[in-house]
Amino acid sequence: MNKLVLVFSLLLFSNLLSSHVLAFEKEALNNHGEVNACNIGEVRLLNDFPSARLDVCEQVSDTVFNIVLKPENKPINSSPWYAFKVVATQPTEIKINMKVDGKKHRYLPKVSTDLKVWSLLEYQDDEDVRSLTISAGPKPTYIAAQEIIDNQVYVDWATQLKSSKDIHYQVLGQSVQGRPIYKIESIKSDNNKWLVLLGRMHPPEITGALALFPFVETVLADTKLAKQFRSQFNILIVPNINPDGVEIGNWRHNANGVDLNRDWKTFAQPEVSAIHEYLQQIVKSGATLNMAVDFHSTRYDVFYTMPSDYGVKQPYLVNNWLNSLDAKYADFSVIQKTGNNPGKGVFKQYFADFYQAHAITYEMGDNTDRTFIKKLASDAANTLMETMLQDNKELNGE
Repeated sequence: MNKLVLVFSLLLFSNLLSSHVLAFEKEALNNHGEVNACNIGEVRLLNDFPSARLDVCEQVSDTVFNIVLKPENKPINSSPWYAFKVVATQPTEIKINMKVDGKKHRYLPKVSTDLKVWSLLEYQDDEDVRSLTISAGPKPTYIAAQEIIDNQVYVDWATQLKSSKDIHYQVLGQSVQGRPIYKIESIKSDNNKWLVLLGRMHPPEITGALALFPFVETVLADTKLAKQFRSQFNILIVPNINPDGVEIGNWRHNANGVDLNRDWKTFAQPEVSAIHEYLQQIVKSGATLNMAVDFHSTRYDVFYTMPSDYGVKQPYLVNNWLNSLDAKYADFSVIQKTGNNPGKGVFKQYFADFYQAHAITYEMGDNTDRTFIKKLASDAANTLMETMLQDNKELNGE
């Protein structure tokens, strides 16, 4: 039976075409974290908070501002990130016109007054210019490409997990700029099988983070299934691999301008190297790495997998897992895209080549309904645990 693919957005939004294209005049380049050309006057656009990014800003008039979104370096996969706040000495309606340097817009603009509750912001598109109308005032209004999940959110979340679970929370390594990369572990000394969960290689990929949180909470829950799973499998979670990119609002790369999901061959970046070295220690201790899930975001919901005939342990583990997950939904299809990319330095390929075990790239759509992301992640975690507790040498149902 054919299934309808579920497509939801965060809230209803409007995408209207305006009647003219605004001309962008001279650029006033802003180095991230420094005073920018729009930080003066009665209305100010500021980037003075974690994960903020405001690249090129020009004040055209008292109420009109032009912004150009620029990547940290090129070449780069296009994920134009922006995050800034607007403040005004008195209530003022302003217009912001945004364009992307050499690329197209990807994310739908979102607005918040507290960095916690976000809603979609109406916008107008005319060719490559996206225009926003904002009611500014003394209280900051935050505008961002996606909801902001900064480094402190991960620390607070992990601290809360640790307070209620029997887990270990420690520094695994450091980023290029010296920020800690944390690991969360559930370990029993007599277990010799491991599940690995990774997240946030690419800073703007927020829906991947929104999936990782409930996924992890489900495998660490006090349910009968989760307890049984943890009695046989240790769990390693590295939820925030790229803290520098998250802090400075990069489109995709780390502070060295490198895509971390292309570095799992050379291990040249400290973030990747720290994880690789730790996984090597686990294997040298006599344990086996049995499965890995790497959380990302893209334009639609999809699971990138390794082929079942690639020579990995339990060859049909992923097929059985994702088929079981798919069977839970009448109006959503779990899309599996199988392939292997030797030499590209992608994590799932690395995991299969080094440890002869399945890994997948778990991709949530940029605009997928946030409530559904949470439900799917919980179901995905439960079905994965059920599947890993079985023998997956054969395809279930065949």
